[in-house]
Amino acid sequence: MNRLLKGSYLAAIYLFFYFPIAVLIVYSFNRSAYSLVWQGFSMTWYHQLFSDSALFEVAWHSLAVAILAASAATIIGTMASVTLYRYRFLGRKLLHALIFVLIVSPDIVMGISLLILFATIHTSLGFLTLLLSHITFCIPFVVVTVYSRLTGIDKNIFEAAKDLGANDFIIFIRIILPLIMPAVIAGWLLSFTLSMDDVIISFFVTGPNFEILPLKIYSLVRLGVKPEINALCSVMFGLTLLFVTVAQMLQKRNTIQH
Repeated sequence: MNRLLKGSYLAAIYLFFYFPIAVLIVYSFNRSAYSLVWQGFSMTWYHQLFSDSALFEVAWHSLAVAILAASAATIIGTMASVTLYRYRFLGRKLLHALIFVLIVSPDIVMGISLLILFATIHTSLGFLTLLLSHITFCIPFVVVTVYSRLTGIDKNIFEAAKDLGANDFIIFIRIILPLIMPAVIAGWLLSFTLSMDDVIISFFVTGPNFEILPLKIYSLVRLGVKPEINALCSVMFGLTLLFVTVAQMLQKRNTIQH
């Protein structure tokens, strides 16, 4: 009985979260131009989606920002996590705590604070401000992901390397980096997904001359949900699911090996 109740509870939770997404995906194959009226299976809206050059330009903007932001955040976050793990300095615990604060803080707070920052330093909103903002909110996720892997490494390895004449740079390149590489890749994939899906922070820090896909979808939805939007959201959900799955697989593989 307890197992049945637990199974029913989990099924209800998953149904609540994923049933709307399933409906969206199903109606992306609807032949009707009105999303709430089913008139048969069709791939028409996907053909229209992939033939829309303006939409592809916006998608390329999002892809470029996501790749650059994820790469920069991964480099900075990896170096920060290694520094927090290996070295002792004034304010280390405070810095570690502030990283978690950035993760749990509301997106609207970060978006407004970044907007105030850019306005204070008289920086025009556009590609650069959007990229810097995405790097900022992706870094904490990389730090947490990589740091969790570092805590599972035996520190005696570093002492043995020093006894053999290796300096800090050699230890990082030949010992630390290979050991944490699955976590680094997972951090990059998570950062890429977060950057591609962000709406709230991007809304505050991007300018009118540089549009990205999440904001484009938001502007289209305000005029009514069209089948093309269902198709576009289905593609984005599939890509997001793919990246998150790969990241989780890398994390699981890393845990099993160590």
